Amino acid sequence: MRTHLPRVAIVVALAVALTGCASAKAPTWTFGAAAPSAAAQPVVATPLPTTGPAASTGAIEIEAFDLGFKPAMVKVPGAGMFDVTFKNTGATTHDVTFADGTKLVAEAGRSATGMVTVPAGGLAFVCSIPGHADAGMRGEVMVQGAAPAPTTAPSTAPVGAPVADPNAPKYTLVDAKAPALLEGTVHDIDMPIIEKDVTVAEGFVVHAWTFGGRVPGPTIRVHLGDTVNVHLTNQGQMSHSIDFHASQTAMNDQMVEIAPGKTFTYTFTADYAGVWMYHCGTAPALHHIANGMFGMVIVEPKGGLPKVDDEFAFVQSEWYLAGQGEPSSLTKAAAGAPAPDFVVFNGVANQYKDNPVAVKTGGRTRVFVLDAGPSIDSSFHVVGTIFDQVTKEGDGVQRGNAGGWGSQAVDLAPAQGAIIEFTPTEDGMYPFVTHAFNFVGRGAVGIFVAGDGDPKN
Repeated sequence: MRTHLPRVAIVVALAVALTGCASAKAPTWTFGAAAPSAAAQPVVATPLPTTGPAASTGAIEIEAFDLGFKPAMVKVPGAGMFDVTFKNTGATTHDVTFADGTKLVAEAGRSATGMVTVPAGGLAFVCSIPGHADAGMRGEVMVQGAAPAPTTAPSTAPVGAPVADPNAPKYTLVDAKAPALLEGTVHDIDMPIIEKDVTVAEGFVVHAWTFGGRVPGPTIRVHLGDTVNVHLTNQGQMSHSIDFHASQTAMNDQMVEIAPGKTFTYTFTADYAGVWMYHCGTAPALHHIANGMFGMVIVEPKGGLPKVDDEFAFVQSEWYLAGQGEPSSLTKAAAGAPAPDFVVFNGVANQYKDNPVAVKTGGRTRVFVLDAGPSIDSSFHVVGTIFDQVTKEGDGVQRGNAGGWGSQAVDLAPAQGAIIEFTPTEDGMYPFVTHAFNFVGRGAVGIFVAGDGDPKN
């Protein structure tokens, strides 16, 4: 049975002070940024004989890898028109875009050729795919004896948040309820890769890259031992991939690049119970996660989970804003001391503060929590409650334990998940936050409302 996971609907949230199959060949992946030594020495272009006024005066060869150019500094003997051979040895599509607008594009493992006119002052070049230049894919063609061309170094200037746009579309409220366990033992799930504008806070729009057209992607809930087939079609304009932490498979087996217009099926068996992350791993993976490509997989343990009154799923993540309607800023996301513009639950700042989540007074509430990061830890806490059941990364506190132990907050590093249970003891408001309070004011806050919300009634 193929399951089309429903689009996340609209609920309630808060008020207090978080190629045919991928590309044709399996890639040799590199997650990190380009090694700086690869571009250390200038390479002099090969001079060619001139045969006419429009003829080439030399040849330039540039190689793209993940994430850099080799060489990143090309020297030519003089100004003129040059043949360019652009070879992509990386695992994803790259281009070389010169400052005059000349652009050559090559898919992974392929080459492209063209011509460019180099002026006396030289010519800078970058990879124009979002995030690649900021990750190090910048270079320069220098004319011997001339001063370096401008704008060749990655920008280190701080990028501020855009100004809120009062005319921005209202955000779509994400249903906080956890999905039901999928029926059967083999599951076929369609998850198209879609690039779209998403309102991430009142007045702020990001051009996000998504699984299933939403941020976070659909939550997949299965039982231990089930087989999951995820069918991905890349409807976007750039290559993407997927990595399921609930799976056991070699990186160069199924974590392949899916080029625009291509499809791929990722298959895994849910061998271990837990709350697991999935995300895009295309370089730079930091940028793809920071721009919305992540989600949660719930694998129930042997025998399943006992019934409770209410179940919710929350994914904590960060937004590093560039301009309105643009992808997230890789420059900001890559800072050594991360300072996100928003830290959010289920993709939107303050959505469960604006629309509180109803729970049953005296009932059992279960929360599946994942910290998708990409960089900030979570300290998940519900004000006014004590967690009497916690399973974090396979370990934790058991309800009714002999020592009477409980938990006040669950600490999660990026890519860690937990299952938390508690009981609201009276009608009232129970805010949930990350207890790193510098991020509560940036959107990481919501409210559970038990009963009518008034403890005095």
